[in-house]
Amino acid sequence: MISMACNIAGVLFKNPIIMASGTFGFGREYAEFYSPELLGGIVGKGLTLHPKAGNTGSRIHETASGMLNSVGLENPGVAAFLKDELDDMTHWNTAVIANVGGSNLEEYVQAVAMITENAQKRRTMNRRGVDMLELNISCPNVKQGGMQFGIQTEVAREVVRQVRNVTALPLVVKLSPNAENITQMAVMCEEEGADGVSLINTFSAMKIDIRRRRSVFANTYAGLSGPAIKPIALRMVHQVAQAVSIPVIGMGGISSVEDIIEFTMAGAAAIQVGTYNFVHLHAGAELVHGLEQWMQREKVQSLDEIRGIL
Repeated sequence: MISMACNIAGVLFKNPIIMASGTFGFGREYAEFYSPELLGGIVGKGLTLHPKAGNTGSRIHETASGMLNSVGLENPGVAAFLKDELDDMTHWNTAVIANVGGSNLEEYVQAVAMITENAQKRRTMNRRGVDMLELNISCPNVKQGGMQFGIQTEVAREVVRQVRNVTALPLVVKLSPNAENITQMAVMCEEEGADGVSLINTFSAMKIDIRRRRSVFANTYAGLSGPAIKPIALRMVHQVAQAVSIPVIGMGGISSVEDIIEFTMAGAAAIQVGTYNFVHLHAGAELVHGLEQWMQREKVQSLDEIRGIL
């Protein structure tokens, strides 16, 4: 008998395949194509304390082996998520992860406190709530001129520290590849009490419309994801996994079972699938079944046998 299960900070995932934030909504839309219960977990759309309309103009642009996005964290806000979306997400037998961002430190803390309080209330009523938090520190800090929280380690430290102080929920910090030193960033997260890290978020990138002689995006730059970034993501996951003792969740261009195995061998405890959901609406189901078949074929009973073997 094979087992694809993994345990991250006390949260049991039936398999290591998690849908990445911003690529799967809150699960409802993809439920029309396959049951989200097949998945190890779902990271919901990125949330902020208050609702956000997102960026104007073009938001998505296909590029060679990847995708550029400038959505701008459009979301209903934490209160609306807890009221209108969470019940559906917890209905499925899969781990529920809330991705949280903010434009200043106070917003991060308030948003996480609200989700934590809701989880505690639901627990007293014997109802499931959010199982885990994923802290998105790639948001621009409006009080510091717009630089991302996740660029400088000491700036990010204060976010992780203050969020850790207001929640007992398992806390994973999502790291930006644009950080000055991503390994140092991961070590800091462990020092400040994070239960895990996930990486990588999108790379800052650009596309120019040569006919109009301007950037395709109103914000000039956008986030690059997809297979184009996978080799770099794999290298970063391998480096971080060797530097920390907390679980590492790997992502970046995963679109095949081979990709999942590579990230696992590099040290990932689990993986997230993002852009591939736009390419293939049945991506999650395909990868879950494919991983199981690979393990049977290769006589691997548990992914622990190959995790971090490099």
